[in-house]
Amino acid sequence: QVQLVESGGGLVQAGGSLRLSCTASGSIFSVNAMGWYRQAPGKQRELVATITSGRNTNYADSVKGRFTISRDNAKNTVYLQMNSLKPEDTAVYYCNADIYRSSWYRDNYWGQGTQVTVSS
Repeated sequence: QVQLVESGGGLVQAGGSLRLSCTASGSIFSVNAMGWYRQAPGKQRELVATITSGRNTNYADSVKGRFTISRDNAKNTVYLQMNSLKPEDTAVYYCNADIYRSSWYRDNYWGQGTQVTVSS
């Protein structure tokens, strides 16, 4: 009954920007850490950025200085501002979240993914 839905992906030229959003909905007690991951066809899924409930952030070296992760706890939403995009950023971007369904039950959830394509 918990769903993560990403939006904001699309086509952009190298050097451009996109802002991804991911909103959690359903039976939610609270949302703990959230993050963004990406996967290109035939390659492993890799961490892009994470943000804790206290808004501490971590970034992959490949995106540090270009991407910014943020969250709106009132909306159960995490964002990824992607600037100075490179063709190497092309991938399906997935939202991830640790969510408490109750005070005693926590599980991990994935969104369906949103395609980001950066042309040269």
